[in-house]
Amino acid sequence: MIRQLFTTTATVLALALPAMAETDMPFALDWKFEGPSAPYFLAIDDGLFAAQDLSVEISEGKGSLDAIPKVATGAFPVGFADINSLMRFLDQNPDAPVKAVMMIYDKPPFAIVGRKSLGVSQPSDMMGKVLGAPPPDGAWAQFPIFAAANDLTMDEITVEPVGFPTREPMLAEGKVASVAGFSFSSTLNLKRLGVPEDDISVILMADHGVNLYGNAIIVNTDFAAENPEAVTGFLSAIAAGWKDAIADPEKAIEALMSRNPAADAELEQERLQMAIDDNVLTDFVKENGLGPIDSDRMDSAIEQTKLVYEFQSTPSADLYFDGSYLPDAAALKLQ
Repeated sequence: MIRQLFTTTATVLALALPAMAETDMPFALDWKFEGPSAPYFLAIDDGLFAAQDLSVEISEGKGSLDAIPKVATGAFPVGFADINSLMRFLDQNPDAPVKAVMMIYDKPPFAIVGRKSLGVSQPSDMMGKVLGAPPPDGAWAQFPIFAAANDLTMDEITVEPVGFPTREPMLAEGKVASVAGFSFSSTLNLKRLGVPEDDISVILMADHGVNLYGNAIIVNTDFAAENPEAVTGFLSAIAAGWKDAIADPEKAIEALMSRNPAADAELEQERLQMAIDDNVLTDFVKENGLGPIDSDRMDSAIEQTKLVYEFQSTPSADLYFDGSYLPDAAALKLQ
């Protein structure tokens, strides 16, 4: 009788208690819903965020200079942006509560994408030709470093400011000879516009003297201080989403297509695979997992940035990146 009463009381109490509420963590991307964003949608569909008691809604963006302020102002607790753009933003806004917490593009996709038929196959070919560059673009922000590393004279390159929607169409139409952008974005957009693959030249800045990192998960530091477990849980789900996408890219693209049905599934899977092969699954990541940075390399990146950007205050890696929210090493392994 006593046992029955205890069991009944416990059941009533369990029913009366509310279920643990999920933490809302809207996530601001830097760009459109394309192949490289598929791992995040896969993490939603596979319940990886839910398993961390998180409710995540993903919003597209208009470049890193759009995503960073969204997180800095607290409009979004987490986002995805170029860490080099973040460094400059924080130098100009030192009190802004935003910092990178997980590196995704260990090798940045910054590139000059040209057309061989227009005479651009290597860096030196850009001299005397027209380069299309969107002012807010992360690749364009690093172009002075690329130019310095390859002895390019800026006065001998005509830079045409272009909008993101018109960048690849202008190259496809021959109005510019090359464009600054992310390798997987511009390359696949040109293919979609009918430019033959063998006419496209991809000059990765990382292969031509630019020793920088790329895009990272960024966080509002006020939110992170109040919700450290939620941030670590979010990063765990991000790593798991990338691991699942690497294992099954086709499934990841299915998750993307449910949010962007107008996309070309085959093309977006190719775009995702380019990001995996060239930017995410590097030798460093294979050994150390997704997320951490090498302190010596980061210091080198800061020194290289000094060549083309005058910091207002003394730069330091810990001002821009905080690895303390990363989950344990096992959770970050992608293979």
